[in-house]
Amino acid sequence: MTVDSTPDRAALRSWLPGFLALAAIWGSSFLFIKIGIGELHPLHLTLYRVAAGAATLLLVLVVLRDRLPAEPRVWAHLTVVAAFGVAVPFTLFGYGEQRVESMLAGIWNATTPLIVLPLAVLVFRTERLTARRAVGMALGFAGVLVVLGVWQGVGGAHFTGQLMCLGAAACYGVAIPYQKKFVAGSARSGLSLSAAQLLVATAQLAVVAPLVAGAPPAPTGLSAEVLASVLALGALGTGLAFVINLRNIRVAGASTASTVTYLVPVFAVLIGALALDERLTWHQPVGALIVLFGVAVSQGLIGRRPAPAGVAEPSTARAPEPSVPDATVPADAGTVAATVPADAATVPAAAVQPVSSGSADPSVPAAPAARC
Repeated sequence: MTVDSTPDRAALRSWLPGFLALAAIWGSSFLFIKIGIGELHPLHLTLYRVAAGAATLLLVLVVLRDRLPAEPRVWAHLTVVAAFGVAVPFTLFGYGEQRVESMLAGIWNATTPLIVLPLAVLVFRTERLTARRAVGMALGFAGVLVVLGVWQGVGGAHFTGQLMCLGAAACYGVAIPYQKKFVAGSARSGLSLSAAQLLVATAQLAVVAPLVAGAPPAPTGLSAEVLASVLALGALGTGLAFVINLRNIRVAGASTASTVTYLVPVFAVLIGALALDERLTWHQPVGALIVLFGVAVSQGLIGRRPAPAGVAEPSTARAPEPSVPDATVPADAGTVAATVPADAATVPAAAVQPVSSGSADPSVPAAPAARC
């Protein structure tokens, strides 16, 4: 008897283009950061990109007739999420890419889920530690050591740059479980919370950037290449990515949509190699594979027993980045990637509505906006 696979193929065609587009958008964020810091201080680059992202999401908010949150409590918590999910990690990625390749920054972004999990378990108590998750974290930590090449000794600008990128991922690790614990219960939509988060981050950066780096240069004084990179990071990596990610979740489901986390570093490496002629040493991609394997184990994508026939399998989605968001991966694609997250530079982090502790799990309402 032949089984008609046409419905499966049709379903695949309905979400695969958006899935690949999202991975490419978030993966390219590290290229745009590298281009942007050629003329801009990392703080100024972050200020401009976040402002562009905020303007984009506010426009979408108006078009969809949605509104910003009104509760003071939500805005107070978003101050923390904006700092750890957007302002600080985006800036750290900028500083980091002054010292390391864009593709390596993309690899470090993929460690977010491994940082989210212990914080969610030990600090925020929003997740339980299981044997599978413990094994996944151990594998991920081993992968981090391999990427760093610790047997070669530590120190130097390159090592410092890697630590800055790891610090950015660690910031997402704080923002995602914090957002899940204190913001996810809001009645507002993920779009509303993400737009508010970017507004708060813009205000934070508008105060800090001039104090640390001086007045930002006028956009008219920037090259067309840098201006395009800023717009791509803000409008594309946050605004368009948010819309695409929500569609992917609606069409493919949260679990499938969250696996975009695993493709983001692949695109970051490919784009860095093709556009910037960057190269990695052998241990960096090997370590990245170990990290991704550890993430997959901790998320239950590997080693989980299949559900018995006729029994629906529970969703395993776990949150970037980006992208903003939760943790998907996220991403330096926007704000804490909620793909999740993210997310977007960062994930960038991409704005999804639900996200949890992991990589890009859109299952916790309103993850931080996007991922670098």
